[in-house]
Amino acid sequence: MADKQSRKLVVPQQRGGLRDFVTRLKLIVRLMGDRRVSAFLKLVPLASLAYLISPFDLAPGVALPIIGVLDDAAVLWIGSTLFVELCPPGVVNEHMKQLASNMDDLSGDIVDAEATDMGDDKS
Repeated sequence: MADKQSRKLVVPQQRGGLRDFVTRLKLIVRLMGDRRVSAFLKLVPLASLAYLISPFDLAPGVALPIIGVLDDAAVLWIGSTLFVELCPPGVVNEHMKQLASNMDDLSGDIVDAEATDMGDDKS
């Protein structure tokens, strides 16, 4: 039997909303852990997460419940975008290159396997 490889979250190579979202989350996590990013700047995504879980709401959804959800999403989007834009560009580029190279390494993997139909039991 072949050696088992470590299991990692794999996102398809094609560009898409899900891949961009996962890449952005990974970038934010990496930047939060990087010592070259200001501690004061790291408060921006933390504040947007705190807003998400707080009972306070900028636009209460009394008239339209959807508005209450949309303002939460807007605050998260603005907070994450502002955080990445205010981080040092060299640090952001370094992490983006590492994330892109991690995705490129997975493109050439070929898995040799056999298929077995488990639905037809003819015993």
